[in-house]
Formats: sequence, C-alpha cells, structure tokens
Amino acid sequence: MIDPVKVGFFGFSLGSATGFVLMGVKPDFARIASFCKETTGACAELHNGDTPPAPIQDARIRTAVIVDPAPGVLTRENLAVVKVPFQFWRSQFGGPGVGDGSGTARVAEGLPGKPEIHVVPAGHFAFLAPCSAELAAAIPRICTDTPAGFDRVGFHREFNAAVVKYFHEQLAGGER
Repeated sequence: MIDPVKVGFFGFSLGSATGFVLMGVKPDFARIASFCKETTGACAELHNGDTPPAPIQDARIRTAVIVDPAPGVLTRENLAVVKVPFQFWRSQFGGPGVGDGSGTARVAEGLPGKPEIHVVPAGHFAFLAPCSAELAAAIPRICTDTPAGFDRVGFHREFNAAVVKYFHEQLAGGER
C-alpha cells in the first residue's frame, strides 16, 4: 500500500522528461519536428502533424527530483503548468540525449517557481552510479567522465545524500 500523500518521483534523462509530463507538462512535439532531419519513422509522423496522444498527469506525485532531462520537448511555456515542488539537477557539459548542456541550461532558466537548482561540473553520465571495472570495460562511454578526473564516487556521496534529504523534507516532514 502506498501512502498517496507521500509519492515522490525521481527521473534521469528521458525519465526526467517523463517526470515533467507526469506533473502536467504537454510536450512540444512541434519543437522536436523542427529539429528532425529524418524523413521516416517518428520524424515523418511529426512533420505530417501526427503527434502522440495527450499524456496523462499523475496527481499522486507530490514532489520530484528531476535530473538532466532530455530538453527537446520542454519550453518555458509548457513548464509553467508545473505546480509540484521539485529539485532540479543538470550537467554542465551534457552528453547523449541532452546535447552540450545548453538545452538543460535553457530549461533551468524557464523553470516555474523557485526550485532548488544544482549545476554539476560534469557530463550527463556522471549521474549514473560509479562503474565497476567490468562495466567500465564493457561500456566505457557511460563510465568515462567529462571532464577527465571528475570524482564520480565523491559526487555520488553528496548527490545521493542531497536527494534523500530533499525527499525526507518534502514527504516525511524531515523525519528519518
């Protein structure tokens, strides 16, 4: 059983964009269509004016932690509907799916209310848990940080503690 007044959302990358949608944002698919170079698949559908059905808001979400969201469908106008308090984290240097960091900077500038905003001097994948030696060998692109030498282990000690603290403050009245 879930206490309906203590539902929080955590999302990273596309999961963060999903979090915004669940909090009421209607994605701006026309904005994405303007960037689409493809003539097949989803780009062709968007160019033809075909868009996915309107997403459903989840009113149970009382707070959220949004981490380095894919910025493409997010605008100042569609973000204005978000009334749920949230903490916002973004990478300074971006990476696959979020661009060079300027898109998440644009999103941060257009956020409604006064969310707690954190800019991490690293790339997108720094938000993933530190990699084991095996994972680093298998998928080096998600385990190699920008800039080189970024302390992912140290960052996660601080990041994880800040996220847990935020959720405790928002959902449990600061109780642990």
